[in-house]
Amino acid sequence: MTSEVIHIDSAELAIDNLRATLASRDERMAQGLHASLPIRIAVDHEMVSSGFVVRENSEIAFFPPVTGG
Repeated sequence: MTSEVIHIDSAELAIDNLRATLASRDERMAQGLHASLPIRIAVDHEMVSSGFVVRENSEIAFFPPVTGG
């Protein structure tokens, strides 16, 4: 598991905008967070939709698609 603290110059930000901002950082992030991927997102341990607004001091987790078996 990887974690990173990110400072945003706004008190709130839509989660889909955060995802796009992170995806624009480098190729690895672009591949992992591409808008077409069915990624699940949790904020403060609760699953949220793409339009959710993140507030200051939120913990955000991105869950990539997985297969089971």
